[in-house]
Amino acid sequence: MKQLIVACALAFSTLAVNAQNKIGYISTEDLISDMPEAEKADEELKEFQAALAQQGQDMLKDLNTKDSIFVKDSVKLSATMKEIKRNELIALYQKVQNWNQQAQELYQAEAQRKIAPLRTKALDAIKAVAKENNYAYIFDMNSIIVAPPGDDILPLVKKKLGIKDTPPAPAKK
Repeated sequence: MKQLIVACALAFSTLAVNAQNKIGYISTEDLISDMPEAEKADEELKEFQAALAQQGQDMLKDLNTKDSIFVKDSVKLSATMKEIKRNELIALYQKVQNWNQQAQELYQAEAQRKIAPLRTKALDAIKAVAKENNYAYIFDMNSIIVAPPGDDILPLVKKKLGIKDTPPAPAKK
């Protein structure tokens, strides 16, 4: 009987400890966008995107130039040369047509490469703050619909990373 009472007491004390777990939440998107490195990464991505757009424009210009030359010189070309030039133009046209999708894939890969270190740094800081402040669970606000009440740890993580809060922009009248 004594053993049963001790077992029950241990079970209730374990439940009581589990019931006192601290819960926190954070918006990792907000944290990453507030990191100083994010501004640099954003600028580099804008430059990369502009370079991709310029390359697409250059390809289109090249296609238009070669097409104009073909139309102008096609009278002088033999049937075999016309076919060769026409096939070159078709290949270049297809390359231009596929460029938008290829550029988008290149941009997404570059964005992932730039954001991965920021995400890692943010997650490491979140884990450190959770451990330092005895949080059992930290939820990302952007992926949870319903959760028990918890603490917003964004200010604590910003402090850990040395990010100063910027005051909200004044309302426009």
